[in-house]
Amino acid sequence: MKLSVVVITLNEEHNIRRCLASVRSIADDIVVVDSGSTDRTCGLAIENGARVIYHKFEGHIEQKNYAKEQAMYEWVLSLDADEALDEKLQENILLWKTTTPLSEGYKMDRLTNFCGKWIRHGGWYPDSKLRLWNRHKGEWTGMNPHDKFELYAAVEPGKLVGNILHYSYYTTEQHLQQTIYFADIAAKAAHKHGLKSRWWRILFSPLAKFLKMYVLKAGWMDGYFGWLIAQRAAYGTWLKYTKLRELGRSKTD
Repeated sequence: MKLSVVVITLNEEHNIRRCLASVRSIADDIVVVDSGSTDRTCGLAIENGARVIYHKFEGHIEQKNYAKEQAMYEWVLSLDADEALDEKLQENILLWKTTTPLSEGYKMDRLTNFCGKWIRHGGWYPDSKLRLWNRHKGEWTGMNPHDKFELYAAVEPGKLVGNILHYSYYTTEQHLQQTIYFADIAAKAAHKHGLKSRWWRILFSPLAKFLKMYVLKAGWMDGYFGWLIAQRAAYGTWLKYTKLRELGRSKTD
């Protein structure tokens, strides 16, 4: 069976080689959809066997739906540039390619590296993702920046053993800036969908987020980084609802 791998990028020269190297043995077609990188991302992608296509970025969901339509083959594996397949997952995808698919899509676990530490608690693992699918059987949905792939039919996806290795943040400052960036995108997306923020959401949602990640999901077992991740998630939640409230007020002024 033939398989296309699709990746969206913007200034990912520090990640793209690792990502593409991990799919070289399983991919029959590699597509990188770039939204205007000013570093070496595109050149490195071409050097590593990818077709590079430029497309203006209009949102994570929109970009990924565009990318899947550029795939040469029916079956597609979608990765972010800061992700890579571990050896076990590569082996199981190769094995899957020799069989007849029993589902329209397949999930796989994702293990995240945060500032050099693999995070296994706080809700960050196994973090199962639907990333291998028949591109005619579903599409990317959700609310930016939190995209997810959904199959059109109400069928249970299959599961492939192994991990997507997610190299998320190299510094805590990078994590903080991304938290602020994502909160801004999420607030604007929620406002666009007509959602509103109430005072009690601003007050209680951040606390609930922290307790869920740090206590209920055992984030404390990841030590300092487990605490920091839960704290930043709470801050991002507070920021999202605060920005959403400001957007709502500006609309009525």
